[in-house]
Amino acid sequence: MENTALKDHLSGQINKQQTEIASNITPISTSTEVASINNSEFIALTSNALDVIGENLKNRQLSPALFDTIKAPSGGITSFTVPSIGGDVMEKELSGIILDYTTPRAYWDTPDPVEGTPPICYSPNSLVSHDGKICAQCPNNEFGTTDNGNGNGKACKESVSVFLLQSGKILPIIVRVPVSSKTAYMRYMTRLVGNMISVTGVVTKITLEKATNKTGQPYAVYRFEAVRLLNSDEAAAAKAFSNKFSELIDTTVADTELAEDSL
Repeated sequence: MENTALKDHLSGQINKQQTEIASNITPISTSTEVASINNSEFIALTSNALDVIGENLKNRQLSPALFDTIKAPSGGITSFTVPSIGGDVMEKELSGIILDYTTPRAYWDTPDPVEGTPPICYSPNSLVSHDGKICAQCPNNEFGTTDNGNGNGKACKESVSVFLLQSGKILPIIVRVPVSSKTAYMRYMTRLVGNMISVTGVVTKITLEKATNKTGQPYAVYRFEAVRLLNSDEAAAAKAFSNKFSELIDTTVADTELAEDSL
């Protein structure tokens, strides 16, 4: 769909049977007057957020281990457990601007490793391992290698780590997307590309849907939906914030930590 078509849809002028992504976007004003960035719901884009981060952390680089991480719920539960300053809360959906994401993978030589145990092999991008091996050529990347060859999945665990900037916050949370929903996430990214939309230029909503695997075990499937297109000022600020945020991440430990957190 062309950008002009997407804008027409956002103003409520296009037919409801447009593409799936466009049909789920909340209409916004098409007035020639651009909304002031000071009115954005995302305070990280309207304030000296990066200065506050630098001051509080004494200009040290950030480690992913310092961020709140939202992991996939077990047993088909369709709510997220979200840490807060007042304790964990249950949320049916998460929404915000995706500042960045990674596609780590990791391999443990035991089918049930203790949480916190470092993997014996990992990759920050699911393409090349930390020691230079091609992931696609690794036997642990084959289906049917879990549980010492007794399972249907891959022995090397894949996931997606999404840095999601929420309304009212100046630091993102990390949303851990399991391998069972990795294709759904990448399909969403492809839809944004097809509509010429930057991932930092849209508000994304993440929800969970109950599903059942081949053995009858329930699990949660992630759903990704674009709910609002940022105006030009917000989009520019979000892109700039994303670039600056990437500079604050300590890349010397980020790749390892994100891969290890695949458990």
